[in-house]
Amino acid sequence: MQSPAGILREIWTSVGGDAAALDRVRLTGEEPQIPSSFRVAVAGQTMIAAAGLAAAEIWRLRSGEAQDVSVDIRHAVAECRSERYLRLDDKPPPPAWDAIAGVYRTGDDRFVRCHTNFPHHRDAVCGVLGCEPEREKVQAALMRWKGEDFETAAYAAGGVVALMRSYDEWSASPQAHALVQLPLISIEKIGEAAPKPWPQRSSNSDRPLAGLRVLDLSRVIAGPVAGRTLAAHGADVLLVSGPELPAIDWLTIDTGRGKLTTFIELKGEAGRAQLRALLQDAEIFSQGYRPGALAALGFAPEDAAKINPGIVYVTLSAYGHAGPWAERRGFDSLVQTTTGFNHAEGLAAGIDGPKELPAQMLDHATGYLMAFGAMMAKARQAREGGSWHVRVSLAQTGRWLWNLGRLDGGLNTLDLTSEAVHAAFIERMSSGFGMLKAVRHSALLSTTPAQWSRRAMPLGSHPAQWPVQKLT
Repeated sequence: MQSPAGILREIWTSVGGDAAALDRVRLTGEEPQIPSSFRVAVAGQTMIAAAGLAAAEIWRLRSGEAQDVSVDIRHAVAECRSERYLRLDDKPPPPAWDAIAGVYRTGDDRFVRCHTNFPHHRDAVCGVLGCEPEREKVQAALMRWKGEDFETAAYAAGGVVALMRSYDEWSASPQAHALVQLPLISIEKIGEAAPKPWPQRSSNSDRPLAGLRVLDLSRVIAGPVAGRTLAAHGADVLLVSGPELPAIDWLTIDTGRGKLTTFIELKGEAGRAQLRALLQDAEIFSQGYRPGALAALGFAPEDAAKINPGIVYVTLSAYGHAGPWAERRGFDSLVQTTTGFNHAEGLAAGIDGPKELPAQMLDHATGYLMAFGAMMAKARQAREGGSWHVRVSLAQTGRWLWNLGRLDGGLNTLDLTSEAVHAAFIERMSSGFGMLKAVRHSALLSTTPAQWSRRAMPLGSHPAQWPVQKLT
């Protein structure tokens, strides 16, 4: 079984990272840390380490000073479940799921998972089933459906659901075949541009990404975690949302640390003009919209490269950018279900039906992968010019996690409760919601410690403009 150091080496060198930099990384702790037959702890540790090392390398490029990076595996796992350990005024999280979200049996004795946390997704499911949003009525209606037929109909109606597939069943699908042809992370040149020098740092700036402006157009976990990570290393991250877009409040608080947040209505030309103006002065544009949605509004990667030559454009999708499911919406829990993880964990646990991974690991790992890719592409732009497109997907991260191997007896591991999370991993900070206790960033950099210098604030709290940079 491949060591954590070996896994990190593959991630790092796959996009041109200097292998010599790996000598400055220390990965501590042992797996498993939480109950799973998969190597979820190592997955979190190595992805966080890759992003931390990218930040350290950017600091070396900007300052000439190398530094060490260390990631403890237990701290990394806690950060990959940060939403569970967040406390607001000492209160724990509210229920994470809508009343009818979750797993159901269908008439052909299959299982489907419904994701209904957003009202329009819930309405789509109930519309297809012709029932009220009550769990018993949803289950009764689904007994009249074959699982795959319901999955197809729900997606066509704008819902997000997943048929539970075995790994073999998923591997035989056209979409899985498409993913085999893709790398874990794709970084491609999409336009010509001169190299952009690193922004001038102020006299008191001690952060690798100081002065870098990041537009964050994402929701839920993966994309927001990417923005939170870039903010931890000093970037000015502006989260752009819409006043009518649904959000999950607890996740907004947890992933909003370090960010500015503004509302822009992209359905109107005035809002699109606002976003274009922000884009002209950005270094990174990170988005997790439904595939094709931003392109329809004039913000495809190629559009962004014309508006701002030299941009690094980061795209998150559920199932990858190739194959028949390239435009299909999805969330971590659904991708787990579709690609074989829930079936495999259920078998390992000896239960009849799906069993979830003990973390939204596809989301969290992909978020750190996005941040890693954004930094590596930005370093490449500063060195050789060009506009760059970084692409990742939850399903491809899942394929990578599966290929890390399985842990015999991993499900017997005691879970990491909030009481077991070491106090050193938790920090207290004020926010626009109240006093927070939250998981610190787990990549420890010896010269430029990660920190969030901006408080988490309610969506739309700031104007649609970049902060003024005070330079010497």
